[in-house]
Amino acid sequence: MTIGSFVFMLHSHLPYYRMAGMWPFGEENLYECMSETYVPLLNAISELYEEEGIKAKLTVGITPILAEQLNDYHLQEGFVEYLDSRIEAVAKDLDRYPDPKVEHSQHLKYLAKYYYDWFNHIKDCFVNKYNKDLISAFKKYQDLGCIEITTSGATHGFSPLLATDSNLNAQFKVGSDTTKRLFGKKAKGAWLPECAYRQGYEFIGKDGQKKWRPAIEVTLQNNDIEYFFTESHVIEGGNSVGHRRVVGIYGNIEYIPLPEREATGYDTYSAYWLPDAQVAVMGRNDRAGFQVWSAADGYPGDGVYREFHKKDDKSGMNYWRITSSTTDLGDKMLYDPVLAMNQVNSNSDHYTTLLYELLNNYKKANNKEGLIMVSFDTELYGHWWFEGVEFIKQVVRKLHNFLPEIERYTAGEYLEKHPPVDTIQIPESSWGQGGHFYVWLNHLTEWMWPIINGCEKRINDIVAKYEKIPEDKLLHRALNQLARENLLLQSSDWPFLITTWQAKDYATERFEEHVARFEKIADMIETGNINEAELIKIESIDNCFPVIDYRVYLPIEEGVIPQQEAKLAPLYE
Repeated sequence: MTIGSFVFMLHSHLPYYRMAGMWPFGEENLYECMSETYVPLLNAISELYEEEGIKAKLTVGITPILAEQLNDYHLQEGFVEYLDSRIEAVAKDLDRYPDPKVEHSQHLKYLAKYYYDWFNHIKDCFVNKYNKDLISAFKKYQDLGCIEITTSGATHGFSPLLATDSNLNAQFKVGSDTTKRLFGKKAKGAWLPECAYRQGYEFIGKDGQKKWRPAIEVTLQNNDIEYFFTESHVIEGGNSVGHRRVVGIYGNIEYIPLPEREATGYDTYSAYWLPDAQVAVMGRNDRAGFQVWSAADGYPGDGVYREFHKKDDKSGMNYWRITSSTTDLGDKMLYDPVLAMNQVNSNSDHYTTLLYELLNNYKKANNKEGLIMVSFDTELYGHWWFEGVEFIKQVVRKLHNFLPEIERYTAGEYLEKHPPVDTIQIPESSWGQGGHFYVWLNHLTEWMWPIINGCEKRINDIVAKYEKIPEDKLLHRALNQLARENLLLQSSDWPFLITTWQAKDYATERFEEHVARFEKIADMIETGNINEAELIKIESIDNCFPVIDYRVYLPIEEGVIPQQEAKLAPLYE
């Protein structure tokens, strides 16, 4: 007898790093995630299936811009070079230890050997098992029914603040088409970038008449996307979804307090239809999600797990454990992989028991089976929480072997088996602090949005003149590259990194580079003077979406760019 269903969703995304620096921001960020997350995750999925006959049933979102990078020859070869550099660095530590002048140097020797073997194994898997082609590997396990691949906006553009429906549609059409091209089938589901949602609203068209701008789910439905995910507070209510808002992107800033939301009476134990289109939404289970991602109480913060921030000053290896949340970096204890794996076993026991209790209690209280959907950034597992991929593997194995009462589904399988019954209207929202938009639109980033929205209007105006593909092949290439640059400058990563100060200067520079390339190409097209050498240079760097059709930006709505009700909140009050 079953007690409920479990959907484990992983959202994989990194910004476009190709030929845009190496370290501390740039390609090396991608290589770290490939070595610590994507290759280990594929290994876990393959080992479960090929050695134990267990289908992982993971829902794996891979954003189109990340998929393009994993499929790129330059980055594939760069990853091998990165692994070779890590192996060379840790090999020098093997020669360095044991050193009688260094405390615990015998244990450091042991850890150096551990990493030497670990990096060599990752390289062997990447080169020999997966033939440097992680996309084909993910596709293989998709086709075997082990995972389901979902799509997203092409470059993870922040959907609610895009001013035109043609630009919003372009993000999801290019994204959906890219997923289908690389993985062989059209994705049923999508991850809304930053979980950012916007309802439909009225605006005044250039004819002076009131018009209706459809909600985001209409764009999803137009691209055959059947479902997406959201945060628990969006479904349940009961907390604030924003601090302040500003009316009019292009006008003066006007702050208006946002009210506290009341509890909605809905819970995340079901999926729901959206009112404006036949698209379903699943909310993350707060308790099951919190148990993993909470900085204070989640599993990754346990003292025996590997410390992310402290690295050896010569080799860059992570030789230390967290020890405790209050321990200074200089006082961290050395890492012990055996202790860490024992803790993974304990944590996965606790987690599977928690899932059972939550579902069993829900069934007893409501006389029906419920759903637990949890969603996380894939990079949490392995990259940030080094032992996290093993945790996923053990949770899957233990649910399969010991808790058959919990039905494991991919998201699409669950909705096919349990289609929603109720319809819910969700508010404007995101996963960001306050549940609203201010992480992406605030006093540090408000300068970006008139530029983004201006580029939207400019590409719409240019493309409207070329409804028929021009015979001039150089002009055709320029139009397609203009479309790529427009998508790239819309990436939500740039305002996010500026707001969080994680890479403020880098993100500003990247945004301005894509804007400059966009404007340079637009100027070429509008003046009829296309510099082929300059175009080739840009194409060689920003080569994503190789089969893009610029006509994705042909107008799909009447009126002018509406003065949408943008959301702006100060970072500090």
